[in-house]
Amino acid sequence: MHKQPTKIAVIGGGSWATANIKMLADNTTEKEIFWWMRNASSVEHVHKFRHNPNYLSSVEIDVPAKNISTDLKKTIHQSDFILLNVPAAFLKEALAGITAGDLTGKKIISAIKGIVPDENQIIGEFMNQHYNIPFEDIVVISGPCHAEEVALEKLSYLTIASRDTELAAEFAGLISTRYIKTIVSDDIYGTEYGAVLKNIYAIASGICHGVGYGDNFQAVLISNAIRELERFVAAVHPIDRDIKESAYLGDLLVTAYSQFSRNRTFGNMIGKGYTVTSAQLEMNMVAEGYYAVNCLHQINKQYKVFMPVCNAVYDILYRKESPVIKMKQLADQLS
Repeated sequence: MHKQPTKIAVIGGGSWATANIKMLADNTTEKEIFWWMRNASSVEHVHKFRHNPNYLSSVEIDVPAKNISTDLKKTIHQSDFILLNVPAAFLKEALAGITAGDLTGKKIISAIKGIVPDENQIIGEFMNQHYNIPFEDIVVISGPCHAEEVALEKLSYLTIASRDTELAAEFAGLISTRYIKTIVSDDIYGTEYGAVLKNIYAIASGICHGVGYGDNFQAVLISNAIRELERFVAAVHPIDRDIKESAYLGDLLVTAYSQFSRNRTFGNMIGKGYTVTSAQLEMNMVAEGYYAVNCLHQINKQYKVFMPVCNAVYDILYRKESPVIKMKQLADQLS
């Protein structure tokens, strides 16, 4: 009997969602791809010109026009795998009108690198508690991987994590291509929190660059950041993990150092004296680390992990403390 092709929906219209669409379309496994975008004019543009007008516009979209829609409920109902790829700060808004019943039996793939505000939950926890998705049906995608390099088909690696490693391997088989290699993991807490924290550390890296620190200091900052990340994930979810693996250290390095890192770019602007609002307006992109550092600050009230780098970023962004003074104070704390 012929097996029905897997039906997979990408939820979101940004650069990482567009990169996910490209990976899925370039993968040779038989599947049907659906795409939900909030913006009707973007959907119309993709229907007509086969490119996302706002993000990674060089990528040709190989998805049937009838499968690209602004109707989220319809898109979800048509699909087996739901790949969430909207900023964490706007996830609740995006899913407004969607019930737990709409998602019954669906496999949820999170490509979101952030924490849901108010709830202060990583995406897996949020989907489990608010939509009754079993953790065994949740998959997390983490890097190190920038959307811009996917668009250029430069060799990249993704870590696919789930409590059900067979499910993770199945999804990895749907998204791997000649330029995307996949690594399967069972550590959804560590990979999700690692993806959140590396955005905060990338902002710190950008702030340091903006106020005039050089590469020597950056190396010390990031070596302290990975130890800070290790302390935090060990406190939240203590399992045997190697923090030097690509999902943790690799993702941190590329986000802290790359020209494509929106969080580093955002931090650099803050370091140069931009306000948060003016930096966000000029970038026209969401720097997930801005929202994440506030959420993480609240979460860490419970765990009380020593996190000087995160605390410095929080004080600069939310307490409006001077980036120059705060980074000098941080420099005295690092080892």
